[in-house]
Amino acid sequence: MKNKSKEVAFAGISVALALILAYAETLLPPLFVAVPGIKMGLPNIVIIFLLYRRGPAFAGAVSFIRIFLVALLFGNAASLIYSICGGIFSFVAMLLLRKMNLFSTVGVSVAGGVMHNVGQILAAAVLLNTEQLGYYLAVLAVSGTVAGVFIGLCGTFLVKRVPEKV
Repeated sequence: MKNKSKEVAFAGISVALALILAYAETLLPPLFVAVPGIKMGLPNIVIIFLLYRRGPAFAGAVSFIRIFLVALLFGNAASLIYSICGGIFSFVAMLLLRKMNLFSTVGVSVAGGVMHNVGQILAAAVLLNTEQLGYYLAVLAVSGTVAGVFIGLCGTFLVKRVPEKV
């Protein structure tokens, strides 16, 4: 896109769509009642799509704007800290794997889902001053993989179906 106003408008639409997906996710029942904190990460469908269609700078900007707005609208300071840590770990992993071009969209998404959980567990371990949370990572790695596959499949569908000039 050469027109700056179109680029800004597309960024706004992308953030709005990610926020709508984040809100929709809050309305869904927990996936596993016995395991707190597990979510699908629906807003990451937008981020995966943008990473492949608009590049890392655009996807990163939308991702972090979304993280701040979701925490402001639906969370608190603690959720912001956990989300930022998870978002950084996730985005760096996805960016590196995308640049290597060795993995499919699904593989990149799975790595992002798992690394998001790693970042959140590390943040919680530091904030709560406990190493015991590391045991929870095994459960979260499974949920991050499942969610990553779903998000990656949705991202693959969008990348294949949505024209490059949107």
